[in-house]
Amino acid sequence: MLLINKLDNVEVNIDDGHKYARRDIACGEKIIKYGQPIGHATADIKKGEHVHTHNVKTNLSGKIEYKYVPSEVYGDRVDTDLTFMGYVRKNGDVGIRNDIWIVNTVGCVNKVAEKLATLTGAKAFSHPFGCSQLGDDQTTTQAILRGMVNHPNAGGVLVLGLGCENNNLEVFKKFLGEWDGERVRFLNTQDFDDDIAEGVRLINELKEYASSFKREPVHISKLRVGLKCGGSDGFSGITANPLVGRFCDKLVSFGGSCALTEVPEMFGAEHLLMNRCVDEATFNKTVSLINDFKDYYTRYNQVIYENPSPGNKKGGITTLEEKSLGCVQKGGLSPVVDVLSYGDRIEKNGLSLLNGPGNDIVACTNLMAAGVHLILFTTGRGTPLGTAVPTVKIATNHSLAERKSNWIDFDASPMLDGVDPTDDLLSYVLRVADGEQTKNEINGYEEISIFKDGVTL
Repeated sequence: MLLINKLDNVEVNIDDGHKYARRDIACGEKIIKYGQPIGHATADIKKGEHVHTHNVKTNLSGKIEYKYVPSEVYGDRVDTDLTFMGYVRKNGDVGIRNDIWIVNTVGCVNKVAEKLATLTGAKAFSHPFGCSQLGDDQTTTQAILRGMVNHPNAGGVLVLGLGCENNNLEVFKKFLGEWDGERVRFLNTQDFDDDIAEGVRLINELKEYASSFKREPVHISKLRVGLKCGGSDGFSGITANPLVGRFCDKLVSFGGSCALTEVPEMFGAEHLLMNRCVDEATFNKTVSLINDFKDYYTRYNQVIYENPSPGNKKGGITTLEEKSLGCVQKGGLSPVVDVLSYGDRIEKNGLSLLNGPGNDIVACTNLMAAGVHLILFTTGRGTPLGTAVPTVKIATNHSLAERKSNWIDFDASPMLDGVDPTDDLLSYVLRVADGEQTKNEINGYEEISIFKDGVTL
């Protein structure tokens, strides 16, 4: 059995990640894990008994009044000469890949994009949106697509449209703002008798342009990393998430940036993030981030705290508080410097909070659109999923790392034996930044999904 915090009244079974009572727990008494309440007992629990969904219920309900109580955050800037081999773009931004991306303004041209990708080696990212959307719903789609077009991992981008969609090229160009005409090309498929031939021609020009960029040493402070978990289990908050948190703190100390998303999986642990906000304005933005997402649930008459998933429960996670307290550990102890919405770009050194749901592919897409170069994705159950940027899978337990070696890039299980593999993870991340492919890239598991909140015409 593993005791995480001396204040805990439960301990974790090393074999399956489930919780067991350290002492007798009375009905109604709080269940303590990570030194924090994760719910309350719904029946008397004897010492040594299994503590899970059959005898525990969440303490969470509705909105909460928050107060800014600043806490000490991770240490000062650390000088380092660490670098990675990146592609420095004309605008000064840096990429870790030099691919050609096909970004569709509308789902109607998905198959055209896929055919062009097959013919040229470019990467196509299908989605069903861009038409029959209104207001903020369409704006979200445009914001995500703008983030893709501007992403520095793409050496060149073909923006592919149909011609009659709401988000047509002329509309999207206005939303996009300034762009580099050598790096970004546009094609309306309705405008050409042979749209495939025209697409191949434009992509070949983009490939020639992209080939002018060569890898060169770039200081680690330029690195932006997204933080994500999915298919979590009882070990997520013990091994992989704390490991990623230590990595985040180290990267931030070097001047780099991280982004934490999955707002519903902050519920119950949001106070830990709020108290790390660098100022009251950032604290107020964090409060709005949390409350706006709760309003989103109630607007659709859904239970705010309907979480965790069946797979989470099978893996030993009982309540949303428990899941959230494990989830937010990915952000380490770094200062919260900014709060971002869909399509906003990471601009500040430190930890940014990014709006969005816990849904894996939507969250990864949001992180990519925010400009992260790669994503650290912790998992206890396993998942093959990847998005347009390298998506590093970090296993919470050794069994998963062995069984699904075709999915998993890094094994965090040595944390259970008191081993700290933070430096090993940093070395691996730098190799990925240098060009080493992750399993999702090797397998071709690269996709996007855009958050939707509105009517379809």
